[in-house]
Amino acid sequence: MGAMAILRLALIFSIFTSISLLAGYSPSPELQIDTAERRIDLNSHIVKVFLTLKKKNKSYLPLDVKPTDLPDGPNGTKYYLIHLLKPLGKGEAISLEVLYMLTHSLEPFPEEISLSEPQLVYYRDSAKFLSPYPIKQQATFLKTPTSRVESFTRVVPADRANTELRYGPYEEQPPYSYSPVIVHFENNNVFAVVEELVREIEISHWGSIQVTEHYKLVHAGARHKGNPSAVVPFPVEQRAERKYSYLDVVGRTVVVLEKANVVPEHNSPFQVYYQFSPIYMLAEPLMLTSQDQENMSFDTLERTFDCEIKY
Repeated sequence: MGAMAILRLALIFSIFTSISLLAGYSPSPELQIDTAERRIDLNSHIVKVFLTLKKKNKSYLPLDVKPTDLPDGPNGTKYYLIHLLKPLGKGEAISLEVLYMLTHSLEPFPEEISLSEPQLVYYRDSAKFLSPYPIKQQATFLKTPTSRVESFTRVVPADRANTELRYGPYEEQPPYSYSPVIVHFENNNVFAVVEELVREIEISHWGSIQVTEHYKLVHAGARHKGNPSAVVPFPVEQRAERKYSYLDVVGRTVVVLEKANVVPEHNSPFQVYYQFSPIYMLAEPLMLTSQDQENMSFDTLERTFDCEIKY
């Protein structure tokens, strides 16, 4: 038997219904998952799920993953197609490791609390991994921020120790096995959600970069009873709703990058390259230095400017 190959995949999506492993455009009745283990991290308002699936295969490189449309499955199944580099063969072992994030999956209950009360939330899922293939053995582990768990659905075997809740192991589960569970637990972490973020990066060809960020921040956790101290108890004026650039004469090129439902794992560096003709640099400084022309030198304006920005 060949050595175990580990493939690390990152699946990031917002609304969780289910995730399925596919080796072709339709589930094959001959395939079977040997073991499946889920570890669900509930320590923040972004739920992290680590999934390990073990099966036979010869592949050792990252796999292509994309959504796919198949006939409707039970329980609102949403399919993701994983392309194996080679067909599944006998005697070769493979381990698939999948990481995905769930946003807006924790429901505050009660919906309103006072400042002195702890925040309790609901998490809904299935004790069994939803898959179009039979699974020989599987288990699910949930990690809570504290040991305070008000209640949880019991699907035997199930137990709890300190901050960890375990469902399983379950043996010989048929395809699309589904056992809904609800966990009611304490989570006092900040449920901060940025509904909109606009970052403006202004590049000066005279050696400076100005970064301005505009946040629309909301609290997605339990509402506060009464008037929280963070709210200003009197009306205030808001000014500077428009931004003017007095040096612009022909306008500036703007590059806009948009991404919805962002989580910290989306953070990645990128670079912006561009060329700027030095002749255009004369427009701005001459507007401000007309009284001191004899002291100016424009020798450097003959260069082509390459700018590199790392974020």
